[in-house]
Amino acid sequence: MTESTENSLGLLATEARNPATHDIDNLSAVEIVKLMNSEDEKVTAAVGAVADDIASAVELIVERLSAGGRLVYAGAGTSGRLGVLDAVECPPTFNTPPELVVGVMAGGPDALLRAVEGVEDSARAGRVDMQQIKLGNRDVVVGIAASGRTPYVIGALDYARETGAGTIAFSCNPEPRIQAHADLSIIPVVGPEVLSGSTRLKAGTATKMVLNMLTTAAMVRLGKTYSNLMVDLRATNLKLTERARRIVQILANCSSAEADELLQRSDGEVKTAIVADKLGISVAQARGRLDAVQGHLRLALEE
Repeated sequence: MTESTENSLGLLATEARNPATHDIDNLSAVEIVKLMNSEDEKVTAAVGAVADDIASAVELIVERLSAGGRLVYAGAGTSGRLGVLDAVECPPTFNTPPELVVGVMAGGPDALLRAVEGVEDSARAGRVDMQQIKLGNRDVVVGIAASGRTPYVIGALDYARETGAGTIAFSCNPEPRIQAHADLSIIPVVGPEVLSGSTRLKAGTATKMVLNMLTTAAMVRLGKTYSNLMVDLRATNLKLTERARRIVQILANCSSAEADELLQRSDGEVKTAIVADKLGISVAQARGRLDAVQGHLRLALEE
């Protein structure tokens, strides 16, 4: 029986009617906006209530990435799109290789741009997609399903467990079915949506918040930042080039022109430029120090 036809769908918290929004179709635009904002305020509290679970997931992700594995998001619909979004934003933000954080979505790339009906109902499709990316025992899979019962996600998590990969289940409904298919669970219960069942709203916001935390906290723990500066960013456009210059200016305490010169000598590598300047060593020596501490700028400067 598929997720879309099973009778228990109406029992889910995200499918329930929200008493605060019964009269939403009689409200003015500003009243609708304020009502939605008041509902969204509940999301932060729901995510905060599962902070310890999020932290445990971060530790598992760091463990697997440190061992040479990957972080893989698996989801359908809005959940899948948010996973793909978080994955594709990691390379420019943290200078990670594209294959380090992977977003896999039911229906493939076509489903990113338009809804592909029915693809989420196949557990086999989830397994096949994990096989196609050659999932291994060093990887970790985050199965994202607002409803907590999407067959595609369950199939992906089950295959992940069979390969020895780490597994994390994410849902916005209490006691979700996918919880039994994962090592760890993150379950921020956001309550009924403004529009019944429209999980692109509060559930989607909670998903985005948690995925932000998973990758950001993991990358911080892996040394991809120095203080709150993105020292591992990849300067792929004018905005990021300017950001790289400002970071070097701040940490090397130098002028804009001097920062440009340091970056040019370091082939645009922010951390290399900073180590070379702060320690008064060559670019090659700076790279060597960074390699010795797995790229941790703070450790490279302290050693």
